[in-house]
Amino acid sequence: MTLEPHDLTHEFPAQADKIHALKSDNAHFQKLAQRYEELNKVVVQIEEGLRAVDGLHLETLKKERLQLKDQIAAQLAA
Repeated sequence: MTLEPHDLTHEFPAQADKIHALKSDNAHFQKLAQRYEELNKVVVQIEEGLRAVDGLHLETLKKERLQLKDQIAAQLAA
């Protein structure tokens, strides 16, 4: 099974420069991006079979990642 990347540069490829700038200049955005990246790493490890968790926990992590992505998208649109 091929996993689709969900890191921020793949999720928002046209806004890679803005993501980099906001990470440098905006503490709130930096925290959102850092938490997103941490969650994404854990989700990928689970999906690759490197970590074992039940399906409910995985879905909870994915929902939190999606909420963060929505918040990041809103900041990128501003």
